[in-house]
Amino acid sequence: MTTQIVILAAGMGSRLGRSLPKPLTELSDGRTIMQQQFDNIAAAFGSAARVTVVVGYKSEHIVEAFPDANFVYNESYDSTNTSKSLLRALKATGKSGVLWMNGDVVFDPRALVRAADMIDLDRSFVSVNTEKVSDEEVKYTVDAAGCIDQLSKQVTNALGEAVGINYVSSADKAALIRHLAKVPDQEYFEGGIEAAIHEDGLRWTPVDISDLYAVEIDFAEDLDRANALFR
Repeated sequence: MTTQIVILAAGMGSRLGRSLPKPLTELSDGRTIMQQQFDNIAAAFGSAARVTVVVGYKSEHIVEAFPDANFVYNESYDSTNTSKSLLRALKATGKSGVLWMNGDVVFDPRALVRAADMIDLDRSFVSVNTEKVSDEEVKYTVDAAGCIDQLSKQVTNALGEAVGINYVSSADKAALIRHLAKVPDQEYFEGGIEAAIHEDGLRWTPVDISDLYAVEIDFAEDLDRANALFR
């Protein structure tokens, strides 16, 4: 069975201060951020993966680097956030469930192997790290059943952080699309997930990968931390 996978890579990544799109930032092992993502996808899913990349800022560089991928364009990359990039990707991937990731996350390949179990069950999930809670990151809480309740940067009394690797089931996809379309242009995709949970009763399971590494590259110090993993 084909696994639909989306990489969100439309943003400008201005905080890192690089001339190329942030996913093309080179790591200390010689790969780019996005190349290690493609390698991790291949390790977990092999030829069964169909990868769609959402591009915008200097898109030609990503298209040239990964010519075998499928591409969706967010022409409003400079005035919209990840909610609208994910919306475009979900509309372009048919009715099946979709695994997606932010294009600036360096992560342990075992994170996708672990995710594959939930994908086989076609259950929506958010990969989380319960060992740290930073103000800058997307945080979460759970309800009485252990499913995601709150999911945003503004969460208080959080249980941990969302690491940027998520899955929407085929049954939940249409509802998520509706909510992504309704949230403001500058909203993160997590705002669409949270709205779908609270307004439509969707259930998203937190998948704990605290024992594995996952580093979102926003600043130079994040890149240093990721590079230390490959030394």
